[in-house]
Amino acid sequence: MHLLRGAVRTYAWGSRTAIADFTGAPSPTAHPEAELWFGAHPGDPAHLCTDDGEQSLLEALRADPEGELGAAVRGRFGDTLPFLVKVLAADEPLSLQAHPSTEQAVEGFTREDRMGIPVSAPDRNYRDRSHKPELLVALGPFEALAGFRPAARSVELMCALAPDVLEPFVHLLAGESDADGLRALFTTWITCPQPDLDRLVPAVLDGAISYLRSGQQEFTSEARTVLELGERYPGDAGVLASLLLNRITLAPGEGIYLPAGNLHAYLQGIGVEVMANSDNVLRGGLTPKHVDVPELLRVLDFSPANDVVVHPETVRDGAELVYQTPAPEFAVSVLTVDGEHLGHEIDAPTRHDGPQILLCTEGSATVYAKQSAVVLERGAAAWIAADDGPIRLDAQQPTRLFRVTVGI
Repeated sequence: MHLLRGAVRTYAWGSRTAIADFTGAPSPTAHPEAELWFGAHPGDPAHLCTDDGEQSLLEALRADPEGELGAAVRGRFGDTLPFLVKVLAADEPLSLQAHPSTEQAVEGFTREDRMGIPVSAPDRNYRDRSHKPELLVALGPFEALAGFRPAARSVELMCALAPDVLEPFVHLLAGESDADGLRALFTTWITCPQPDLDRLVPAVLDGAISYLRSGQQEFTSEARTVLELGERYPGDAGVLASLLLNRITLAPGEGIYLPAGNLHAYLQGIGVEVMANSDNVLRGGLTPKHVDVPELLRVLDFSPANDVVVHPETVRDGAELVYQTPAPEFAVSVLTVDGEHLGHEIDAPTRHDGPQILLCTEGSATVYAKQSAVVLERGAAAWIAADDGPIRLDAQQPTRLFRVTVGI
């Protein structure tokens, strides 16, 4: 077991304070910090803090895959860590995006290889053959768009904001089944000629302003989101697409699970994000990056996503709260030490004999494994190799640790 130094990623939508405050670093930072990666992604692996200095986790896996990953994980995923853990901090909205299924990723990767598109090319859609399910758990209030809402609810929103301007599109949506209507309307908007968007989007923004001034409350969050997106991305079809998506506010500890085909955009907040170790993203707007409309339409799931789909079920097992997802690459839980357990060593439930990443989000704890012990404080993470579990915890103050393992 070793402390793990994460890799900071700087993107324009990140925060100059959130990740720094979380890790205890000087704040504000010189550049926006968007993500803190704890994993073995080839693009930016975390580093183990050893007695002999720092070592890339990626190099450690290559040197001893059996000891680090375990036979069972190697048998399922080869000599790679199948998940990536991030702390994500958004001060501005991320792009509107979705991820492919495994079958779509394999087909798309093979097709683009045959076309001779370099894996690093900015117009490449598929950089690997993997799907990319994601779970985000909020560390503070977190705002997002995730999954298509039922068509009838979107009709109510459109009629409330801009009934005259959106009337033709209301009929398009209301005249079909939910999935067919959503597909038809989303396709119409995302393929709309730019001159038409330059007229339509400002008219919808005017409607949102009028709605907010009227004092009505039902769609306040949606109206404000449209205005925020329209200000940052004028004339972007993604502004209109936001009218079709569930507007979600997460409280600390609540999560969003995003399976293949789920259209989503994170808007603002800080959270722990865990995903399959893949770079496959299909963007649909709210970004200057490559947008491939036909490919996005091919992977999107237009079935309305209700709370059962968007919010994962949680199950408590003693000191552990488990976020249930079907992703085979990862399993996410939170270990809480408080009350009568303070000042006593407690055993963490044993899930399986694979590797673990622990991330402390509150308090401080000493973590004991077979061969070593480390102290984890807020913002710090540890890598526990497969041959070094199970673990025990000892905390003197209320403490929360995110634990990520390979899915069972």
